[in-house]
Amino acid sequence: QIPGAFLTSLLEALECGYGKFRNPYHNQVHAADVAQTVHCVLLRTGMLVRGGRGHRGQPCPQGCHGPRVAQGGMLVALGMSPRGRPAWRGTWHRWCPHLVVTHRLRALVIEMVLATDMSCHFQQVKSMKTALQQLERLDKSKVLSLLLHAADISHPTKQWAVHSRWTKALMEEFFRQGDKEAELGLPFSPLCDRTSTLVAQSQIGFIDFIVEPTFSVLTEVAEKLVTPLAEDGSKAKGNPAATPQPSSQWRQPSLDEHLELGDIKADLAGFRSTWTKHIQDNKQKWKERAASGITNQASIEELSPCEEPAGPHRENGDVE
Repeated sequence: QIPGAFLTSLLEALECGYGKFRNPYHNQVHAADVAQTVHCVLLRTGMLVRGGRGHRGQPCPQGCHGPRVAQGGMLVALGMSPRGRPAWRGTWHRWCPHLVVTHRLRALVIEMVLATDMSCHFQQVKSMKTALQQLERLDKSKVLSLLLHAADISHPTKQWAVHSRWTKALMEEFFRQGDKEAELGLPFSPLCDRTSTLVAQSQIGFIDFIVEPTFSVLTEVAEKLVTPLAEDGSKAKGNPAATPQPSSQWRQPSLDEHLELGDIKADLAGFRSTWTKHIQDNKQKWKERAASGITNQASIEELSPCEEPAGPHRENGDVE
């Protein structure tokens, strides 16, 4: 229901608006990174297949209201910048006489972008944990909001070369804000003082209290959404009319594939082990820097996007 011309014009306007202020971190490259991360999570957890199943009119497994998990997540990830609102508004008004779907998408974008605000973080994670514990059906928009929020803060779940690059860019943006605050005689905002911010310690705390809990609950959500689909696929094996086919969540299966429960569980476990390994590795590197006395801006100056060679890539672009 989303014409290519609409999507193209929206993305071009968003890219222009997001790069306007030339921020080191919050720019169009960050938006693209978030979009790629959303896609990777949807693919590796099997949620992309789950969203497609509902779209084809097949019964959706219990656990989530609405079928457009994959479609909504990708579009919203690309349109997450608050500075993109003028671009979105212009594109939306140009198409709205013809597309009722843009009204729904616009409302979803607004809800999800607001949910990326860190002031919403703890309540968002708590609410999702409660829903999982009480075996409630998960609201589609809440799942998408959690997915986008997780992607927005995901760089510690990636290789050190990637994580360190984004950390360097983010801290430089914070420090520039602190420089401006100093010029205006204002008190420093948290993490914005170049001379006293303990970068290594701040990243360790960010991983422990923000990133790891977020990705843990996101993985639990994926398990709740995808496992019933795999169970339905296993039951279909007993149906003579069904023809089971091999499945791999590392690539996008066809929407008519019957998914093996064992494969789904293995892929979900692999997703959890991948991000867990990276955050533990990254946290250890920060601890080593802190132990050696490299705690402030010096730890940022050392970092380089090429400090470690990138790992091999899978066919879908994901890094091993």
